[in-house]
Amino acid sequence: MNPTLGVCYYPEHWPEAWWDGDARRMAEVGITFVRIGEFAWSKLEPTPGNLTFDWLIRAMDVLGSHGLKVIFGTPTATPPRWMIDKHPDMLAVDAQGRQKGFGSRRHYDFSHLGYREECARFVKLLADAIGQHPALAGWQTDNEYGCHGTTYSYSPAATAGFRGWLENKYHTVDALNEAWGNVFWSMEYNTFEQIGLPNLMVTEAAPAHSMDFRRYSSDQVVAFNGLQVDILKAARPDLPVIHNFMGRFSEFDHYDVGQKLDIASWDAYPLGHLYQGPESDEMKAQFLRQGDPDYQGLHHDLYRAVGHGRWWVMEQQPGPVNWAHHNPDPLPGMARLWAWEAFAHGAEVVSYFRWRQAPFAQEQMHAGLLRPDSEPAPAYAEAVQVAQELKSTGIGGTTAKGRVAIVYDYQSEWAWQIQPQSQGFTHYAHVKAIYAAFRKRGIDIDILPPSTKSFAGYDIVAIPALFAWNDDLRATIAEFDGHLLIGPRSGSKTQNFAIPATLAPDLPANMLDLKVSRVDSTDPRHGVLVKDGGAVHLWRERVDTRAEVVMEDEENFPVLLSQGKLFYLAASGDRALMQRVVDYLIAEANTPILALPAGVRCRVRDGFRVYFNYSATAATLTKAADETGYVVGDAEIPAAGVTVASLAKV
Repeated sequence: MNPTLGVCYYPEHWPEAWWDGDARRMAEVGITFVRIGEFAWSKLEPTPGNLTFDWLIRAMDVLGSHGLKVIFGTPTATPPRWMIDKHPDMLAVDAQGRQKGFGSRRHYDFSHLGYREECARFVKLLADAIGQHPALAGWQTDNEYGCHGTTYSYSPAATAGFRGWLENKYHTVDALNEAWGNVFWSMEYNTFEQIGLPNLMVTEAAPAHSMDFRRYSSDQVVAFNGLQVDILKAARPDLPVIHNFMGRFSEFDHYDVGQKLDIASWDAYPLGHLYQGPESDEMKAQFLRQGDPDYQGLHHDLYRAVGHGRWWVMEQQPGPVNWAHHNPDPLPGMARLWAWEAFAHGAEVVSYFRWRQAPFAQEQMHAGLLRPDSEPAPAYAEAVQVAQELKSTGIGGTTAKGRVAIVYDYQSEWAWQIQPQSQGFTHYAHVKAIYAAFRKRGIDIDILPPSTKSFAGYDIVAIPALFAWNDDLRATIAEFDGHLLIGPRSGSKTQNFAIPATLAPDLPANMLDLKVSRVDSTDPRHGVLVKDGGAVHLWRERVDTRAEVVMEDEENFPVLLSQGKLFYLAASGDRALMQRVVDYLIAEANTPILALPAGVRCRVRDGFRVYFNYSATAATLTKAADETGYVVGDAEIPAAGVTVASLAKV
């Protein structure tokens, strides 16, 4: 489908007399899709069994009369108050043993089977009531799984579910004791019924215990989502089912949830995530009104993988949000830039959150395309401009395959949360550092899951900070004839969270003759300089090896080693070091690069290269050899500006 715009709308929040005018104005903006319903359960079933779907059908009638297509979100993220009276134990329990309460959202426990049954009942009723409505174009399941720290629950339901999951996995308690290393500290169990959750202990739980609890919890999200998908697809096999993930919410495996989805989407809030994230104060100051130049792109590429090539932005920040430590107003033009960046990375739809700013309740300070008085907010005109530019360029098709791929793995996120060894060491930080360094050179990048069966067609593949190899990934790297970067810490554990017998990186010597013999966890305030530029911080490794040392620090620790086309990164580095490492790989692989001004990024889609300027100042582009001219903007790209270049046909 050709890329288009959407918006999130809440007809239940506004007088019915406003609906027609709202729908007319949406169509005038150039909006095609309207998401509704995801928080409306109490208006659809105000008391048990008392169904009031009439207003919803009227709202869909109005939207459809203006040519708008509806994505309906199942409202299971907001069970009504009567549901808590019916199932008082459905509320999740936090790690301190406190039951969470009613009065906001996401107040349910994924492990509670009674609530699951209630969701199945209500989703089936919705599918029967509106499934054949002519305006209906797709479904969204629930809303932002895991938001507000809601993946993990330490409830009786979770305890019972976890025990059953463990018995199904290990079959015998002796096998579990062996896998978890329970002989250590006399932690052995006699029955599965003795096993508790990894909280409220004197000190840390066994790492394998914590990892299995995360795996179990992720599986509950997958099962909860799958139940709804099955009902919705049975009712309308022709309509896509979508979920709106949130970036940086890594407590469950998004790839696994994506297996049953037709389209992955994510909710993109660049400024909110910048202020809530681990980025440096320098980064936050430089990009406080634009967002991290590589955060959006990385997540666009991630959700393209989660959605098997099909993905949307279901919620795009249009102005200040309400939930970060600070909530600055975006630079003029950023609502347009963020949309264009998503389309360049392959998005089918970018949907702004929300149509009108709510004057009440928790998100009243969250901007929309309209102000609370229904006058246009700044992003309104920018959305109009994006819609017009999409039409004038005719951009369509799909995003180009990257020359570089990076493996991102949710289990590796969990592993280094459980056992960081150096405070601040994360899988995401290593993926992001490598991603940003390649992207600054104008290279298109793909994010891949650890289940990828082939790396064919890529110049370079990076697998940073990987917890443990799986059989598929071992076979994939063995067959890859391109340039491969692994480390630091890749392959340093088994799937049971033990150090492998052959030591990290746990690869055969004919592939990489190297063993990590010792680890030095370093305070980032006291980094070690690397010869010829950059610095090591957080992590470095002593290795026994016959591989060639390409870079080393000033204390003669190896930093980058090579054996043929396989490169091993034996340290965590600052931005300067990571750029050196990436530039070395680019040169070795002879991968083409672009000369991009500081703060400018780009991506190729459908015969166009889209440039976006995250800098607060203007920049001048250097025309690339494959470009035939500019169809939006020109070589002088203003702050928060977009330029679209057409490419020569190959």
